Amino acid sequence: MKNVVALIGNGFNAGMVALTKLPVIGSFVGRGLVVITYQGRRSGKTFSIPVGYVRSGDDIVIGVAMPDKKTWWRNFLGEGGPISLHLGGVDRSGHAVTQRDNGRVSVRVTLD
Repeated sequence: MKNVVALIGNGFNAGMVALTKLPVIGSFVGRGLVVITYQGRRSGKTFSIPVGYVRSGDDIVIGVAMPDKKTWWRNFLGEGGPISLHLGGVDRSGHAVTQRDNGRVSVRVTLD
């Protein structure tokens, strides 16, 4: 059952990533949604997933809903790590650091 849920989640993510790349729909879907790309800390694999975000000054803040059910944000614990974002039709690179506060998890990205 866990594999089925993961497969559905992966399909949803792939569909959302594709939608953000469409000429007309992409800019609409992309409001408040960014595709992040990062390398897994243990696997070394490259992953791209859509996530919600807000701007905070020059930074991008990604709130992690239900963090205990997700693992991607753990790649940015401690000193953090490199990340790229497809933001406003442009690929941007930056440095991401996970912040935890009273059970809430967010990832703050400082763009290069």
